[in-house]
Amino acid sequence: MTLWGGRFRESMEESAWRLNASLPFDRRLAEQDVRGSRAWANALCRAGLLTPEENAQIQNALGTILEEFRRGEFQFQPHDEDIHTAVERRLTELIGPVAGKLHTGRSRNDQVATDFRLWVLEAIDRLGAALRNFQAVLVARAEQDLALILPGYTHLQRAQPILLSHWWLAHFWPLQRDRQRLLELRKRTAVLPLGSGALAGTPFPVDRQALAAELGFEVPCANSIDGVSDRDFAVEFLFCASLVGVHLARLCESLVIFTSAEFGFFTLAEAYSTGSSLMPQKKNPDLFELGRAKAGKLIGLLSGLLTTLKGLPSAYDKDLQEDKPPVFAAYDTLMEVLPPLGGAIATLKVNAERLAASFEPALFATDLADYLVEKGVPFRQAHEWVGQAVRAAEEQGITLERLSLEVYRAITPHFEADLYAVFDPLRSVTRRKEEGGTAPEAVQRQLARAKALL
Repeated sequence: MTLWGGRFRESMEESAWRLNASLPFDRRLAEQDVRGSRAWANALCRAGLLTPEENAQIQNALGTILEEFRRGEFQFQPHDEDIHTAVERRLTELIGPVAGKLHTGRSRNDQVATDFRLWVLEAIDRLGAALRNFQAVLVARAEQDLALILPGYTHLQRAQPILLSHWWLAHFWPLQRDRQRLLELRKRTAVLPLGSGALAGTPFPVDRQALAAELGFEVPCANSIDGVSDRDFAVEFLFCASLVGVHLARLCESLVIFTSAEFGFFTLAEAYSTGSSLMPQKKNPDLFELGRAKAGKLIGLLSGLLTTLKGLPSAYDKDLQEDKPPVFAAYDTLMEVLPPLGGAIATLKVNAERLAASFEPALFATDLADYLVEKGVPFRQAHEWVGQAVRAAEEQGITLERLSLEVYRAITPHFEADLYAVFDPLRSVTRRKEEGGTAPEAVQRQLARAKALL
């Protein structure tokens, strides 16, 4: 059975049917479709279009169908075009002609838009929880590694000393913004299309406010044409997912580098590593590489849906059938990648001796300029004089720490014997104690904020 075949004499050609059918992917909306149908039946009953007895029949049968889905016992049929057809077909099998009353005043256009929004609302909550769990791993690492200092990098060049905890938390905050974006998206997704009909609205006295409240939406849509065609929420979900992917990719990129033999800051746990089919010695960071790669997939899904939507006329078009596969794929990708990445990070071993060995006196050049500033030298002049000291050390083939006091004082008498105290990682990080800085006390405050947000 189809829901639209009355005016046709011929059946669809088989390949055309396969192209048109959406059941292979929208069957994922089964529970949402049943929820929406139950709420719609209640609305029809309140409007006097179903008797209480008919509504009870429909509600009981839909409850049976829901249990069949949950137990994996629902039997799809070859002629089920989509999840809506499948549910209505099964409802008819259970209660007969009364099932035909359920679709009164409703179109698959507003039905699928409602189902999809319900699914995305649930996906937002589950993805938010998965992000929170991943953030908790970063917070735990920050607490665990609070005493460790590593060289911070800009342009992938050694820059200044920072606490390792500060570095871990630098990846916490982008994910916090991602969670906030998802919460904001939730409000824009919780707009009810049901009651919009195909595009013109329903002619029956359905209380859409009550319908919205029953399904957990905040408000009904204000315009029925927009209600059936709006897919901004799907695009925004893909944007949020893409940005999560980008944030994870940046972290994964750094971990691929820091676990390499050239850096050796971290050692991967074997449970989260792979080997080579040819080279017996290899221990590869494949999970981090895959985490890095997923960003490209997610961005592609976003770009694809935007391109699908960009030229559509108003109201519903069949192109909108292509809205769900990218959203499902993005959600699945993140839910698949977040747990193992969190496990890999939680089990990393920090090689403190490699961190300590990575410090070179050039990392403290800014501290040396700050030393002159504290003696009253304008920063631009201090920067110039420290630059001259760096050049002098390079010309002598030695480090700043080994450059003689005589050479320093030849550059400026503001350099005194106490200048060598700046070449101390702990001193360097401890001085940066203002809000957002890398000093232990500042990072402790930052940790407290992060833990409160969890």
